[in-house]
Amino acid sequence: MSDKPKRPLSAYMLWLNSARESIKRENPGIKVTEVAKRGGELWRAMKDKSEWEAKAAKAKDDYDRAVKEFEANGGSSAANGGAKKRAKPAKKASKKSKKEESDEDDDDESE
Repeated sequence: MSDKPKRPLSAYMLWLNSARESIKRENPGIKVTEVAKRGGELWRAMKDKSEWEAKAAKAKDDYDRAVKEFEANGGSSAANGGAKKRAKPAKKASKKSKKEESDEDDDDESE
């Protein structure tokens, strides 16, 4: 269902979205994967992440509120793929390896 609220972004993703352009400016011609790698390095080196953690907490609260409202208005988590999971297919009987077969043949010949 497209009506269900989307999960909130983490503190890191909120920060990366705001810092992405400056990382690109500082490193012209950088690839997308390298932007994310450089962002991770900068995030780990960052001392004060409280601003982004507070924004992430607010986004999570907003999300929780929106999910409760969605479910109260007739939407349900079961209707969105959360109810059933696919059953694993049954395993096939394994074939004997050639070595096991030759060992059994040797046993038959020695009798």
